[in-house]
Amino acid sequence: MEQRWPTTLWIVRHGQSAGNVARDAADAAGLGRIDIADRDMDVALSPLGEEQASALGRWLASLPEDERPRTLMTSPYRRAIQTSQHIRDAGGMAALDSKFCIDERLREKEFGILDRLTRLGIEAQFPEQAEFRRLLGKFYHRPPGGESWCDVILRLRSVLDTISLHHGGDRVMIVAHQVVVLCLRYLLESLTEDQILAIDRQADIANCGVTEYRFDPDCGPDGGLKLARYNFTAPLEDQAAPVTAEPDANVAAR
Repeated sequence: MEQRWPTTLWIVRHGQSAGNVARDAADAAGLGRIDIADRDMDVALSPLGEEQASALGRWLASLPEDERPRTLMTSPYRRAIQTSQHIRDAGGMAALDSKFCIDERLREKEFGILDRLTRLGIEAQFPEQAEFRRLLGKFYHRPPGGESWCDVILRLRSVLDTISLHHGGDRVMIVAHQVVVLCLRYLLESLTEDQILAIDRQADIANCGVTEYRFDPDCGPDGGLKLARYNFTAPLEDQAAPVTAEPDANVAAR
C-alpha cells in the first residue's frame, strides 16, 4: 500500500507580530481601531517574534536530520514567511536544499470591512455585523468582503489534497495563522463545529506553537494522520524564548 500522507506533519503559528502588539495596545486603551500602518499581509514579526522563530529553528536543528522537516509550506503573509526563514536559517530543515513553498491558500482569514477594528470598533461602526456574528457564530459568519471559517476550510481542503498527492512519506511543516491551525485540525480530525469551537475557547494558539501529526497505518483503511501534540511550546522554553499567545490584530472579527 502506497502511503498517501506525510510521515510527520507540523502546523506552526507564526511568531509574535507587530500586529499582535498593536492589537494589545488598542485593547488596553479602549480604542475602536488598531493602529497598523501596513496591510495585514505586510505586517512583520516583532523582535520577540524573530527570537521565537529562531528558537523553534534551533530546537528542530537539535533533532536528528531524519526527523526534521524536508518540505516547508508557508502562508504568503510577511510574518509567516519571516518565521519560515528564521526556522531555515537556524538549521531547522533536514537539508539546505529542502523544499520551500509559498502557498496563498494558507493565508490568514480575510476580515473584509471589519479589518483593523477591535470588538468595540465593530460594535460602534457595524452593530448589525456584531449582531449577525452573535446569531450565526464565528464558524459561519462572513463579514462583507471577508471570509467565514467555512471559507477558510474550503481552501484548506485543497491544501490537504496537494499534500496527500505530492508528499506521501515526506516530513512537512506548515507555517500559517491561528485560524488556519484550527481549521486544519477540523479537517484532519473530522471534527464538528462545536468541537473545534470548544478547542478554540480553551486558549489562543501560542506564537510558534507547534501542532504535530504522525502517520498511523492503523488510522483508517489506508492509514492516516494522528494528532501527537497540540499548541506545543517546549521548543521555545528549551531555547529560553518567551512564550506569547496574543490573538492576531483582527481577532475581534474572528
